[in-house]
Amino acid sequence: MDSVYDRIYDVVCSIPKGKVCTYGMVATLAGNKRWARVVGYALHVNPDQSKIPCHRVVNKEGRVSKAFVFGGENEQIKLLQNEGVEVVDGVVDLEKYMYKPRVIL
Repeated sequence: MDSVYDRIYDVVCSIPKGKVCTYGMVATLAGNKRWARVVGYALHVNPDQSKIPCHRVVNKEGRVSKAFVFGGENEQIKLLQNEGVEVVDGVVDLEKYMYKPRVIL
């Protein structure tokens, strides 16, 4: 049986380059809309940043994390910008860049 973190990492891995998802949306897709904080904990201990693109997860306002574990908010901004996501004053336009999967489980 998959752990909660495994389910979260699977969702994060499904976010395409050039798109972002909120902690709450990841939580919902992983099986429980109340797991937003758990998503944050899981991303903070991400075992493989090269395979699990935690930089694609932002808060409900589109703001990047000041505590981005792999180099701080500037690194998260850089990673997003390298994928074509515009970040203005630490915020991503969710209307433009939000990943909208066809099915929410």
